[in-house]
Amino acid sequence: MSPVMEHPFGWLSLLPPAVAILLAIVTQRVVPSLLVGIFAGGFVLEHGNPLPAISNTLTIHLWPTLADTSKLRLFAFTLLMGSMIGLVNRSGGMRGLVDEVSRWARNRRDGQMVVWGLGLFVFFDDYANTLLLGTTLRPLADRLRISREKLAYLVDSTAAPVAGLAVVSTWVAVEIGYIQDGLDKLPLEQDWNAFAVFVQSIPYRFYVIWALLFVPIVAWFGRDMGPMLQAERHCVRSHLRTAQTEKSLRPEPNLPNAQTPARWYNAVVPIAITVGAIMYLLYSTGRAHFGAAAHPSIWEVLGESNSYSSLFWGALAGALVAALLSSVQRLLTIRQILEAAASGARLMIPALVILWLASSLSSMAGNRPSAVGQEAAQVPLADSEANPTEVESALSTKYPYSAYRLYTGSYLGELLEESLPVWLLPTLVFLLSVVVAFSTGTSFGTMGIIMPLAIPLVHSMLSSGGAQIPPTHPIFLAAVSSVLAGAIFGDHCSPISDTTVLSSQASGCDHAAHVRTQLPYALLVGAVSIMCGTLPIGLGMPVWLLLPLGPLFLAVLLRILGKPVTD
Repeated sequence: MSPVMEHPFGWLSLLPPAVAILLAIVTQRVVPSLLVGIFAGGFVLEHGNPLPAISNTLTIHLWPTLADTSKLRLFAFTLLMGSMIGLVNRSGGMRGLVDEVSRWARNRRDGQMVVWGLGLFVFFDDYANTLLLGTTLRPLADRLRISREKLAYLVDSTAAPVAGLAVVSTWVAVEIGYIQDGLDKLPLEQDWNAFAVFVQSIPYRFYVIWALLFVPIVAWFGRDMGPMLQAERHCVRSHLRTAQTEKSLRPEPNLPNAQTPARWYNAVVPIAITVGAIMYLLYSTGRAHFGAAAHPSIWEVLGESNSYSSLFWGALAGALVAALLSSVQRLLTIRQILEAAASGARLMIPALVILWLASSLSSMAGNRPSAVGQEAAQVPLADSEANPTEVESALSTKYPYSAYRLYTGSYLGELLEESLPVWLLPTLVFLLSVVVAFSTGTSFGTMGIIMPLAIPLVHSMLSSGGAQIPPTHPIFLAAVSSVLAGAIFGDHCSPISDTTVLSSQASGCDHAAHVRTQLPYALLVGAVSIMCGTLPIGLGMPVWLLLPLGPLFLAVLLRILGKPVTD
């Protein structure tokens, strides 16, 4: 009998993620889709019995995931980052920084480069990036005759990519959490560090890196294509803002009062404290694992660091400094400080709910024990009348935790191991992530659904035949990166994406016009990411040789396909 046939659930182990993906695509609502997927897994585990299935879902999967110490630290870090963002914005720090940098913009090229540079600085959150820059840079764009469609593109194509790449951001906790969920499904001897995998995967995120670099390429050459070219030419020639530019924004409670002094250091100092504290704590906690005479590499240090604790304390330091600056300068009262911090934290709650549910679905589909699940699963085996030989045999099988784990990755890996070329994995994972993100409009939801499936699948195929692979294997890192990059690519193309909607609203641009003008740019970068990135890396080309090829091809294609905005 083949290994696939020996699987305790067979194709039913694919049901929970499949239900979650299909429902998310059809309903365009990620949270209910994840919940239904989790309950579908409970029915599979309990062989169709409804009441035990509900109990299984609540007590073995949803609650233990929420109560997990590592997850709670990730949640706390994300909420603290949201609080710091709210304080920095409400105190006028971001407005002061924008005013300071905007003085350098003397023409259209300078203006676009300023938007890009500020987008790189506001690396800690995509929502903050979009809302802060879109609203504050509209007067600059109008003065320099930059269309609102171009402003929305500049903001949207910088916000999520830079937040997804940054080692310190509201994204990093979520991304590390999803990577950890995938790593938890690997054999127990593969005790890899999720933060180290996250950092080492950064060079392989071709779409994200090249989308960020394509923005200054477009600005420098002064060329555009398709609907964006028409919008830019109309704005330049008429010196009028495009139609329906003043779309009403959602009320933003953390916008500073007009009387609040705009001081740039109220934004720079808290962010610098956060980054500095996190980097120091990452190094110190990792270095503590080595003796004084040892000389570990930075990757070895990061691999041993306590990333969850470092992120939490660094974010707390930044939030406290932001509150202290607002209080000492008498920019905000104590009550206003608390309101701004709470308002900023509330913006992070939807992402945390998705993270919780996606992690629960991931653990259910995995192959690792948990404190609650193991106890529940071993109750029948602990019966006083059970045969000791049967107990030992049950625990030593290939699927010892099948009472509460579906072993989805094991089934998928065994099913595809002989039919799917390994070199195609990064590209196929990238395309699957793109489709899910485009259909659902969420990067986080896509990562949460795809990452826990991709990691065990790729590991299983790479280690077939008993081969041992390191966590730095190029195809493994490329597959992890393909999930993160594909989620952002699909999000950029999706008209129902929250960041796409926020970008058009904050920039005062018609939403349909923003989607129509940005799509050719995203598709161009996505195509180059496959041709010069995921396919060559699967065929064995080194990543450092590929990284400069993407911008070079994009510049050549822009010269061929684009036309000057001004004659």
